[in-house]
Amino acid sequence: MLPRSRASGFSLLQPARHDAGSRQRPGLRWLAAAALLALAGCVSGPDYRRPAALEDMPATFRQLDGWRTAEPGQPLSDTAWWQRYQDPVLTELLARIDSHNQNLLQAQARLRQADALIGRARAAGLPTAGANAGYTRSTGGTDNYTTGLNISWLPDLWGRVQRDEEAAQAAAQASEADLAAVRLGVQSNLAQAYFRLITLDRQAELLAATEQAYVRAAELTRNQYEAGISARADVVLAETQLEQVRAQRYNIAWQRAQNEHAIAVLAGAAPSALQIAPQQSLPALPPLPEALPATLLERRPDIAVAERNMAAANARIGVAASAWFPDLTLSTSGGFQHNSLNHWLTAPSRVWSLGPALALTLFDGGARQATLTQAEAAYDEQVARYRQTVLEALRETEDALAALRTRAQEIERQEKVVALAEENLRLVMNRYQAGIVTYLEVTTAQTTELNARNTLFALQGEQLAASVQLIAALGGGWSDTALDTRPAAPSPARQAP
Repeated sequence: MLPRSRASGFSLLQPARHDAGSRQRPGLRWLAAAALLALAGCVSGPDYRRPAALEDMPATFRQLDGWRTAEPGQPLSDTAWWQRYQDPVLTELLARIDSHNQNLLQAQARLRQADALIGRARAAGLPTAGANAGYTRSTGGTDNYTTGLNISWLPDLWGRVQRDEEAAQAAAQASEADLAAVRLGVQSNLAQAYFRLITLDRQAELLAATEQAYVRAAELTRNQYEAGISARADVVLAETQLEQVRAQRYNIAWQRAQNEHAIAVLAGAAPSALQIAPQQSLPALPPLPEALPATLLERRPDIAVAERNMAAANARIGVAASAWFPDLTLSTSGGFQHNSLNHWLTAPSRVWSLGPALALTLFDGGARQATLTQAEAAYDEQVARYRQTVLEALRETEDALAALRTRAQEIERQEKVVALAEENLRLVMNRYQAGIVTYLEVTTAQTTELNARNTLFALQGEQLAASVQLIAALGGGWSDTALDTRPAAPSPARQAP
């Protein structure tokens, strides 16, 4: 008759024998049966099927009115999107981001952590091995020397390990997409700050030229006052206007310093360590695509993050569902045990143990059901977050397209305003020199002309910023080969000052 421990199949500890082959066959049968169970095991929880982003996903964008619809699914080009602007300073600044921006380095570290969690999840499905050695002395002076090796394995009969690994892989993919989102966000912020800085440079250049013109106008009024042609009030008004322009130059310098500091931090440098020389002109606006299907938004990294988080949440439902099934643990151990150190490692002192262990929770007060309900609710949350992310992406793209369209129209009108303001100033100056009008009309004309030029420069800078926003909204640009392109709006670099 077999010992109770062996008949029950849970444990066995007895001296090993050289002719114990027949005794080991039941253990081999246990291993074979466990392997068959593992192969026949099912995977708990639902398989992942990505839900529709939106029930009424548009085929194209409303702000692209009149443009034809492109075929979706084309890959983006490998060209770095900022190279479209052909600005070497911008390219040099963006090249620093990967190795110097601290937010990006944090995202890289999070990705490495997520990759490590995949290995930990996968390791849960593999056998574990351990070794031990010990010495005890009991009452009566009896010595006991032990050493051994043990191996255990929890077969993934119900797919808990598989689902856990799926969740870890999806989380790692989400971290990878998050890294891309952080990189794109930093690049976009830096490019927009750089374009604002160049816009301020152009405005500063305009104010410098205006100051020189106002100096000449002030000299003219003083000469006419001394000649008795104009009143003292004209001199005061001209000098007041001159000082206002000088004050504006200080304000522009302060705004430029702020943008330069922001660029330095985004590039991973101390504000005092980075200095950008004044730029003479804005870069050319890159050609815009003639078609932008809404499905291009599937390439956005933040949408990829939301979708992968949704997949991870779905896999965690399976992990929670596996708690309802029993766990089968297979373990084996072997070693030496003797009360004499001289006979410790001899063959008669060998012991071994082999057998399965079955564990099933019968009552837990509803803990498993609560965990499963929580996992299902977490998945529903991620689905809603995914769809909200798509909605926000559509809004951002529509906003950028609307900004580009309206800014192009506004720039066209503003150029006419500048031309009219210049002509009006010329006519008023001639009338003033002829003594027909007062200097107040000259001041009004000069202010109108200065404001018109400033507004034009600001609109051109906003147009470039909107182009960067569109690139970011589309996940980093568009493919030149997959999508037709239309000529860009009139480039600020080609505008008449």
